[in-house]
Amino acid sequence: ESGVHRLVRISPFDSNARRHTSFASVWVYPVVDDRINIEVKESDCRIDTYRSSGAGGQHVNKTDSAVRITHMPSGLVVSQQDEKSQHKNKAKAMKVLRARLYDLERAKLDAERSQTRRSQIGTGDRSQRIRTYNFPQGRVTDHRIGLTLHSLDLVLEGRGLDEIIDALITEHQTSLLAAVQEEGHG
Repeated sequence: ESGVHRLVRISPFDSNARRHTSFASVWVYPVVDDRINIEVKESDCRIDTYRSSGAGGQHVNKTDSAVRITHMPSGLVVSQQDEKSQHKNKAKAMKVLRARLYDLERAKLDAERSQTRRSQIGTGDRSQRIRTYNFPQGRVTDHRIGLTLHSLDLVLEGRGLDEIIDALITEHQTSLLAAVQEEGHG
């Protein structure tokens, strides 16, 4: 149902009872669980230790307390040298790495959703319409499969949708079968 829907009706606000046409871009999207589980395996990371730099007295020159974690699959690098303890720096660095991987995954999902949305609704141009609801004639036309029904009231009530859905399913199955047959002969 994603795409451009066209509505033709007699305007109740026009004293000359002229036909008015409206368009709506519709995007149907799945319900997505936004909780992204970020698991970082130490086997996917290269962990380097080195001496901290900067202020801190002689301690920074004596111990390898700074930590650099390189996440090999993503190429992300996180360095941490705030604490005197290598273990605390490593824990902080892993926390930062998880947060950055979460942001990376989130951005990737957002980009995929955005691309899907753009491909489904298009520009909203009249030429991209998928269905027309013509009130003066009581007609619904699905332009993807060339189906016209003269039962607009039933469709709007939901009782006439089955006929449209069944025709769309049949058309989809027919096109899949034709593609499989063509692939088998090609």
